[in-house]
Parts: sequence; structure tokens; C-alpha cells
Amino acid sequence: MRIAIVAESFLPLMNGVTHSILRVLEHLQERGDEVMVIAPSTQDAQTTEVVSGAVVHRVPSVPLAGYANVRVAMGGVSRVKRILADFAPDVVHLASPFVLGWRAVQAADQLGIPSVAIYQTEVPSYMGRYGIPFMENWAWARVENIHLLASRTLAPSSFALNQLRGRGIRRVGMWRRGVDTERFAPEKYDAGWRASVTPGGQRIIGYVGRLAVEKQVQDLAVLADIPNTQLVIVGDGPQRSVLEAALPDAVFTGFLGGEDLARAVASFDLFVHPGEFETFCQTIQEAMACGVPVVATGRGGPLDLVQNSRTGWLYEPGNLDALRGHVLDLMGDDAKRRAFAVTAQAAVQGRTWTALSAELVGHYEDVIAGRPLVEHVQRNGGLPHPTQHRNTGNTLLHGKRRS
Repeated sequence: MRIAIVAESFLPLMNGVTHSILRVLEHLQERGDEVMVIAPSTQDAQTTEVVSGAVVHRVPSVPLAGYANVRVAMGGVSRVKRILADFAPDVVHLASPFVLGWRAVQAADQLGIPSVAIYQTEVPSYMGRYGIPFMENWAWARVENIHLLASRTLAPSSFALNQLRGRGIRRVGMWRRGVDTERFAPEKYDAGWRASVTPGGQRIIGYVGRLAVEKQVQDLAVLADIPNTQLVIVGDGPQRSVLEAALPDAVFTGFLGGEDLARAVASFDLFVHPGEFETFCQTIQEAMACGVPVVATGRGGPLDLVQNSRTGWLYEPGNLDALRGHVLDLMGDDAKRRAFAVTAQAAVQGRTWTALSAELVGHYEDVIAGRPLVEHVQRNGGLPHPTQHRNTGNTLLHGKRRS
């Protein structure tokens, strides 16, 4: 088939959206599909314009204020409509649509081309974190308009599925994320790397992700004085200098990718993720694949991924005493931590990108053929009820952040 992927962000910026697109492109190339990616322009002259067989069509963009490596596409619906009309795809894949994706879903609708929208970023909730809470209602209206117009929306977790259904979006299915269990595996443990960040041999409490306001990395300050531990922060972003000042004893590695990232994660003793706005949280899966137990907030994607008292702990959003208590629990009990590690690794086996990408192609085929979502659900064993989670050991945790 012919597929147009409209990417709200793409290479050279690496994030969860880009990572998912790259894995899907690899699968589509293996299938022999003809694919085009529409993405914001970049200042990087080295950016490859053919990726996994897909031609990348760049549209004019400007850097996001305060976050220069994030580009926001400019222009109107007509520009995207012309690009789609020239390519004549069978289906349009909207990757985390918000700005460029809003134009693309309108263009696809006007051209009569079916679309599959991938809900991946909780943009409206970011508004409060960035000091513009008055924009949140507008942002939710934009999200609703996109997904109501799309032929089908796919959410990565039961929390996100419920969230969209609660806003009146009914054509919503589940599409999770794969994990490379060959790349991320306990065997990637590297004693040399550990020694480079903990010359004193301390146990490592690790975080991997963007260093941005919405990730709430500053919450990890409550862990800074836990005896015989070293906090290691892997990643980069606009808040790095602020976080380095707030966490002076932490080790900041900067961005790591490929085998370097796998070695780092496999060498952690515990993985922590304090962000409350994760629709999925791929880094949790990668840590679990490495046999590393997890402590994360009990909201969003982690609800499906972390099983309390089996693969890690979830804490009430904003309850930093609970975050510290769970970390103390696992760092102070080697036998429990090892048991959690074994269960964590087992929990993610079989979640391959090949299987997940094939499932996505099934959704493409459905919307092209005009088949309703209920048929896909029936073929694949159903979806969780809107008020339930597959992880029956977890309940939705509510709470307000302490000021």
C-alpha cells in the first residue's frame, strides 16, 4: 500500500514519537510498501532525506520558543493537501498530531483519504507546566477536533484510551509499543560503565528521558541523600543546566543512544520515572527488558506497565515521600529487588516491534476497507473496558502535587 506518515516531530530530534516512526518505517520497508514522511524542516544539513526507504518531505518550520531543537511546522492546510494529492496515499498515518497533524487530518478528510491518528503526547496537560494553564482548554479542543475527524485513533495505554473516550472520541483502539529485547537485555550489564559513573561502587538509581519541565526530573531531589546510592540522569534537553544546579551530586551523561543506552540501562539497579504525563513511557519497557525494576507515578502509561509489588512500585502523583519510600524499599532489600527484576524482564517478552507494526498495518487495512473498529477488536480478543486496566493489580491513583 501507499502510506503517508505525517510526523509532528522527526529526525534529527529523537524522542518517543520519532522512535516509534522509525520502527514502523523499518517494518513497512520490509513489506515493500511505498511510504512518504511529511515532517517539519530542520536546520541540520546532514539530515537524511530518505529513511528506511521512505522519502522525507520537509515543510517550513520555526523553532519552538525555549526549546530550539523542537520545530513547529508553518503554513496552512492547502500546502499539506497538495503534497498528499501528489502522493495519492491509500492511508494517512498521523503521528502525535497537534499542529502539522491538524492540517493533515483536514487535508486527508477533504481528499477522501482515510487516516489513522496515533495519540502519543498529552500536550494539553503540558500547558500548566509551562506556565500557560489558560491554554489547556484550547489545546484539548484541538485534540478532540483532530481525533473526531480521523478515521480511527489509536491510544498507547488504557489510561489514554479512557481519557479520549471521556472526551467523546469513540473510534479509539489500543496500539501499544514494541520493545527490542535483544538490544535491551540483562546481558548488556557493563561493570566498566558502572565504575565510570560510580567509582565508589554505589548502587545506581537511574532515569532516562528528555530533560524538560513536563518530565518533572527535579522531583528526584528527594532521592539525593539515600546512602550508598548514585543518581544517574541519562538524557538532554532545555532544563539540563537547571537540573544540574538542583541535583549537584547526580551524574548527567547527556544523550545516549544505541548500544550505549542499552549498556547504561542494563547497568542500573533501579529505574525511576517521575513524569505524570506519560501516555505510554517507552523507557519503562526498556528498563524492564533489561531486568531493572521500576518506580514510577501512578498515572498514564505506567499504570499498564508497572505491576505493584511484582515488577516495581507506583506512587500517587505528587507524593514524593512515597517515591522515596519505594526507592528505599528496593534499594535496601537485594533479594526483593532481584525478584522484581526477574519478573520485570519476563513481563515484556513477546512485545516485539514486528508484532506491533503488523497490528498497525491491520488498522491501516481496516480504514482503507471501511471496516469498523469493532471488527478489529473482535478479531484480536477485545480491549479493556474503559474503566479498567489490563494490569489488574493497579488502580488509578489521584492526587495533587504539593507546592
